[in-house]
Amino acid sequence: MAAAAVAAAFVILPNTSASVAHAMENIPILGKLVEVVTFRDYQYEDDRHRADIEVPELVPQSVTDEVFEQSQKIQENLQKTAEEINAEIQQITDRILAEFEENLQYEQGYQDVIVKSEVVNTTEDYFTLKLICYQGAGSGAEWDYFYTIDLKTGERIQLKDIFKEDADYITPISENIKAQMREQMAADEMKIYWLEDEIEELNFKQITDETSFYLNEEGKLVITFNEGDVAPMYMGVVEFVIEEEVITDIRK
Repeated sequence: MAAAAVAAAFVILPNTSASVAHAMENIPILGKLVEVVTFRDYQYEDDRHRADIEVPELVPQSVTDEVFEQSQKIQENLQKTAEEINAEIQQITDRILAEFEENLQYEQGYQDVIVKSEVVNTTEDYFTLKLICYQGAGSGAEWDYFYTIDLKTGERIQLKDIFKEDADYITPISENIKAQMREQMAADEMKIYWLEDEIEELNFKQITDETSFYLNEEGKLVITFNEGDVAPMYMGVVEFVIEEEVITDIRK
């Protein structure tokens, strides 16, 4: 109800870049409360180098009607949350772009860099943006970042925020993930997870407060791992849906 009461939208800030001006003409509307726009679009390609970098940005738009006055705190939180997310995304993409441009000076070697974004969930309660980063130089690797906003409060949520205070969510989630890993390996010999590897430090033991996650459109918790975190690189980015019965007693 609170989410529906806040008539908040996100719009792109003007930028002098011609590529951004072009991107502004192709802004997709992705939700009633949130839209994601391409703030910067960097393209480069020659015989040995290719970059396709689209930097998303969230910018809250001021709302001045009666409904907004009743929900000003949520609007203020949205502003702060968007600024924090934008700063993180800028830092990540600036680093990737700097590395790419530095490598352009070398006469040997190849590189392929891609940065895209995707809305993985947008409901009345939650909005999640996924930043997808890929870097290739001979072999390649993908890693993803997830940014989830609680639309009832306007605040970005962490994994611990989903659960009751002082609840042990690490143990049941970790054990469920291990069970899913074993089931998948038993069903498909091509799937490998590090659970009983000879190299002990490789083995997955448990998640942490910093483990990536999002809430899908059914409201279920999804835990994600980047390439090489819990499995060989060829397995790519892997996800585990945690069914409600696993955490129902400790979830808010």
